Amino acid sequence: MAPISPELKWKEDALGERLRASGPLLVAFSGGVDSSYLAYAAHRVLGEGALAVTAVSPSYPAHHREAAEEVVDRFTIPHRFVDTDEMSSADYRANRPDRCYHCKTELFRVMGELREQLGFANVVYGVNTDDTGDFRPGHRAAAERGVLSPFLDARLSKAEIRDLSRAAGLPTADLPASACLSSRLPYGTQVTPERLRQVEEGEAALRELGFHQVRLRHHGEMARVEIDPSELARALDPSMAARISAVIKPLGFRWVALDLDGYRTGSLNAGLTVESRSEWASPDGLLAIQSEPSSR
Repeated sequence: MAPISPELKWKEDALGERLRASGPLLVAFSGGVDSSYLAYAAHRVLGEGALAVTAVSPSYPAHHREAAEEVVDRFTIPHRFVDTDEMSSADYRANRPDRCYHCKTELFRVMGELREQLGFANVVYGVNTDDTGDFRPGHRAAAERGVLSPFLDARLSKAEIRDLSRAAGLPTADLPASACLSSRLPYGTQVTPERLRQVEEGEAALRELGFHQVRLRHHGEMARVEIDPSELARALDPSMAARISAVIKPLGFRWVALDLDGYRTGSLNAGLTVESRSEWASPDGLLAIQSEPSSR
């Protein structure tokens, strides 16, 4: 392993202690940066006492599934796919600002049943300290289901998780931020398998053009493309802009727009007022994430 700072080593040890005390456990594992390191760390301290669990649904991109399989194969982490059925929920399909709450409720329901079936003690997921500053009503579902958040207990940030992932040799260390496909639909736009398919195929086409960090925001007949600011100049080249339009329009869009502000996390939350964020975050209006105290 590559060297890490003494402070980060302390946090790594605290994470290991927290996981050891919580096991045996199931890890909510999407194949992203946070969940990959959490699955790796849990396997490192618990061995067969940690099982990575990946949900499969229309909102989960195929390339995420491939990334998840690469991690568990390379590090021989016990793993299982499970089907989730959030699409059957009218509240989820309505795509209100609390959509993630209904998605995570379904995920943790399925994982809770699996935990009982297999005789595991707990379910954990990879929320980190950076996540406490954004609008994420899905965290309420975790608190309601008793799902543990060991990264918060160890006070680990996204950058520190990337550093630990890099030290461990995980291929996800520099992976771009990711989210479910439904997050590309503006609030109030009905979530349907067809719209999710358009988003997934469109983003795959943009990556094939060589772009690293992309989002295709679905606005009905218009696709609004967000590309990382560092790659925006290439996208604005007239010949490349024409290629982007040529691969996106056949998916069922009449217009293709390139967002001049570039990619930024949670851009569809920009229209939410402070009051509405509080209303949708939790019943009592709190945005804070509930977590058990640190083992320090």
